[in-house]
Amino acid sequence: MSEGRRANTARRQERKGYLRSLRVVWHDTRALVREFRRPLFVFFLSVFLGGYVYAYLNNSFSSNDPLELVDMPYIMLALMVLEAPIEVPAEPHLILFWYLQPVLAVYIVGQGAVNFVRLFFMRDQRRSAWEVAVASTYRRHVIVVGIGHVGLRIIRELLQMGTEVVAVDLHTSEEADADLRAGNVPLILGDARTEIVLDNAGLSRARAVIVATSDDHINLEVTMRVQYLKQEMNRSFPLIVRMWDDSLKRQIESIFSDKNVKVMSASDLVAPAFAWAAVTDIEQTLQIDNTTYNLIRLTVRQASFMVGKTIDAVENDEGVDIVLLHRGQAAPEVHPRGEQVIGPDDTLVLFAEHDRIIDIVKRNED
Repeated sequence: MSEGRRANTARRQERKGYLRSLRVVWHDTRALVREFRRPLFVFFLSVFLGGYVYAYLNNSFSSNDPLELVDMPYIMLALMVLEAPIEVPAEPHLILFWYLQPVLAVYIVGQGAVNFVRLFFMRDQRRSAWEVAVASTYRRHVIVVGIGHVGLRIIRELLQMGTEVVAVDLHTSEEADADLRAGNVPLILGDARTEIVLDNAGLSRARAVIVATSDDHINLEVTMRVQYLKQEMNRSFPLIVRMWDDSLKRQIESIFSDKNVKVMSASDLVAPAFAWAAVTDIEQTLQIDNTTYNLIRLTVRQASFMVGKTIDAVENDEGVDIVLLHRGQAAPEVHPRGEQVIGPDDTLVLFAEHDRIIDIVKRNED
């Protein structure tokens, strides 16, 4: 990428960051206004509507000097602090305002102070509102439910891939909280089995949901809730579910026919990794449409069936892709040339279906 393109990309990212910050502030301000909505409502009602009513009664049903509507908000404010710029009226219906406005002022100030103190001392609640405001600006993000050790590993991998993440959990450890802050990942505190929590996490805008708590039954309930909401929104996106119990995994697979629902058992993933680690270096395992694929690093033995064959020949005969060749002190060659001949002690990185990889590893050792 040229310097100019990198600079343009950086500027776009910077502008995107500014716009997101503005959206976050806007959403957070709305949340703050909702906290103070009652005293604010009473304030505007008493100042503006009360001022209009006072002027109407004064001008229509008294002998006092006429009052201009434009002056009434100021007069109502002055009545609240007992500093009225007009004479005390004789009419009872006007005198009522002189007693009512100070009482309303006490309510407004008192209720506002209570809300302020509550927000100041209940900082966790204030932080939750901020995190919801941040999450509301996300689009095409991944929601990760369950921020334990597995959930944190998943989030780290997603962040490395440049994917935005919103985390959801009932509570988190200090370690998890620090990791989320470092990665600028908003945390929605709450039960993911409820619609409001999933809505706060931006389910309607998400590209995928990963359910990775340590409780299979909670994972099942979250899965059912997300599936229901997906149907309600008429949306289709991947839903990946972690399961410990293999029998429960099979039951969930039989319940959900949606190909976008993928249930991953810990034993299914970990057992092959342990077995492969004993005989070769497994780099990655993928499962697509119930078919397992492996990416492995393999050293060619002296008597291996691959010795003397070309890259093309092994790929065509064995149904594998050789994505890297490393020989001696030379630099590794990615996507090696097909006419290259494989020699003993060469290091290969192979990608193929699980069964094909097993066969190749076994024959390489024979």
